Amino acid sequence: MKQSMAEQTWAGALREVGRAALRHKVATGIIAVCVAGSLIAIGLVGSAAGQTAGPAVVAAPAFRLPVLGRDGQQVSLSSYRGRPLIINFFSSWCEPCQKETPLLAKFYGTGKGKVALVGLDENDVIGNATSFTRTEGVGYPVGWDPGGSAATSYGVAALPQTFFLNARHQIVHRVFGAVTLADLRKGIGLATAG
Repeated sequence: MKQSMAEQTWAGALREVGRAALRHKVATGIIAVCVAGSLIAIGLVGSAAGQTAGPAVVAAPAFRLPVLGRDGQQVSLSSYRGRPLIINFFSSWCEPCQKETPLLAKFYGTGKGKVALVGLDENDVIGNATSFTRTEGVGYPVGWDPGGSAATSYGVAALPQTFFLNARHQIVHRVFGAVTLADLRKGIGLATAG
């Protein structure tokens, strides 16, 4: 009788191990499907937020800011209604911004007409910002945004960042870091296409 109980115990234990293995496989499969679905959702949300330069376009958030160095003047997204626009988020203390600003100033001086260009100076001291833009020969309008409200609405967490908007003011391209001439050409091509 003792041997029969031992056999039942082993047989029962084996059955229980089999059931546990089956439950584990089912649970693992469900977890894998959930993880894959989450990754796909994160990818779609990232694209919709303008995080990548894919085919999806997003409407640019509106802004209205005082123009740096021009008392009483304002710069706003609506001022450029119907025109492709480049928006460059920068600050005078930002080293990569210091490297890209001369290129943008030169581009603006020679490439006006096809697209408009606006700088948005973020989280800066007004004296430093004014001195920096004058020294670099910035001729395009610069919105003064010391609190970073425009940067927040565009999802800018690090400077510089440049957005290319088509004539409907949809974001069609975004550059993280200092913009290059190749970036400008690509962004302008996308902003003026169709």
